[in-house]
Amino acid sequence: MTAEKSLKQRLKNGEVVVGPFVNLASGALIEIAAFAGFDFIIIDTEHGPLDIPVAENLCRTADSVGITPIVRVRENDGPQILRALDIGAHGVQVPQITCREDAEAVVNAAKYSPMGMRGVSPYTRAARYFSDGSKIFDRLNDESMVLVHIEGVAGLDNLADIVQVEGLDVIFLGPYDLSQSLGIPGQVNDPRVVDRMREAAALVNEAGLTVGTFTDSPEAANRWIEAGVRYISLSVDTGIYLRGCREILSQVKRP
Repeated sequence: MTAEKSLKQRLKNGEVVVGPFVNLASGALIEIAAFAGFDFIIIDTEHGPLDIPVAENLCRTADSVGITPIVRVRENDGPQILRALDIGAHGVQVPQITCREDAEAVVNAAKYSPMGMRGVSPYTRAARYFSDGSKIFDRLNDESMVLVHIEGVAGLDNLADIVQVEGLDVIFLGPYDLSQSLGIPGQVNDPRVVDRMREAAALVNEAGLTVGTFTDSPEAANRWIEAGVRYISLSVDTGIYLRGCREILSQVKRP
């Protein structure tokens, strides 16, 4: 979080940022993502197999090449949020937020007093192992990002209340879980999904927060950017590698 212009500041400036989810325990792939020009990575401990020690080393690698590490935790759980931030993630993404109280619990776990009640230990990677003394906690409150996933009809119905919670940075709209909530699992391009997401994006932007979402393709990413989405999660490392392999292999003329 010592970069000249942080991801959080770039979003406040109205910039569009793009990054993939990461499911593989490979520092090399983090480096490649940075060299390719991605702005951030989302280290996925919800759907991926990654644990906290691995995630910490991926955060360390990301910092070394200037790409912002975000960690998605498995659920809205204080200890998981605490650990994700203590290992040095610049932000935490929390799934399945359905109401204002859920969002308030995330902020409470992610921020130190007076904004919340995040557990205090100066001997963590995030706190530079106490090298900055007690001053580090105000800085971490200022610099850390809080991102919450709205993934179902209940969350959308309560979105006007959720965006009023102080301390949130990004409202992340999850198209796949939303499609399931609407009874059409996986049909993320269905008008019923797209229309609800567009309505939600407009509400979030009006509240002065950043809208995020997941897309599988550059074409879909461009459409959501036109709709006001500025935090674009573009694919997953495993999917990117699979598509690359298929594309290369498809061009080999085997008898």
